[in-house]
Amino acid sequence: ARVLITGENGTGKELVAKWLHEKSNRCGAPFVEVNCAAIPSELIESELFGHVKGAFTDAHTDHIGKFEQADGGTLFLDEVGNLPYEIQQMLLRVIQERKYRPVGAKEDRNCNVRIVAATNEDLVKAVLEKRFRQDLLYRLQDFTITLPPLRNCQEDIMPLAEFFREQSNKTLDKAVKGFDSSAKKALQLHPWSGNVRELKQKIQTAVLLC
Repeated sequence: ARVLITGENGTGKELVAKWLHEKSNRCGAPFVEVNCAAIPSELIESELFGHVKGAFTDAHTDHIGKFEQADGGTLFLDEVGNLPYEIQQMLLRVIQERKYRPVGAKEDRNCNVRIVAATNEDLVKAVLEKRFRQDLLYRLQDFTITLPPLRNCQEDIMPLAEFFREQSNKTLDKAVKGFDSSAKKALQLHPWSGNVRELKQKIQTAVLLC
C-alpha cells in the first residue's frame, strides 16, 4: 500500500518512511528520497523521470531519474505538497499505469516502486485551494500515519533526551552523565516548536558546553 505520513517539521517522517521500507519485502532494493521542496520546478520532471541526451540544451548525457533509481524498492516523496500541479498529473499517471516517460524519450518505461509520501501541509486544504489534485491525494493515502508534535508527547521527551545525550557523548568525545532536576523541568516545559529535531540540537549543544 502507498503510505502518506503527515506531521509537523522535525517529527521524524523520514525515519518512519525508512522503517516502513526496512520492514517491507522491498528492503533489499533501494530506498530513494526526493525532497520535492528543494528542487526547482523546471528541473523536477527530469529529476523524477530522467531525461535522454539532447532532450534540452544542457542535456549532454542521459540522466537516470529517481523512479529508475528506486526500481524494485521505495521512492520517498518528502514535502509532496510542494509538487507543481503539472507534475502531480504525471505522478498520477505513473501510479495508475505503472509507466513513465523520461524527458525527450519516445517510449514509456515500466515502473516498479512503492511510493511513500510525507508532508507538513494540510493537503485537504490544498485541494480546496486548487493547489493539489484530489485524485492524487486519494491515490497517495492508501494508509495515513499522522505523527504528533513532541509537545503532545511529554512521556517521550526524557527518553529521547537521554538517547541524544548518549549519542552526543560519543560524537563529541564527552562523558556527560545525565540531567539535573532543573534541566528536566526545563525540557518538559519547553514548547518544542521544532519537535524532535530541535530537541536533538539543544541536547547536542548542551553536551558540547558541559
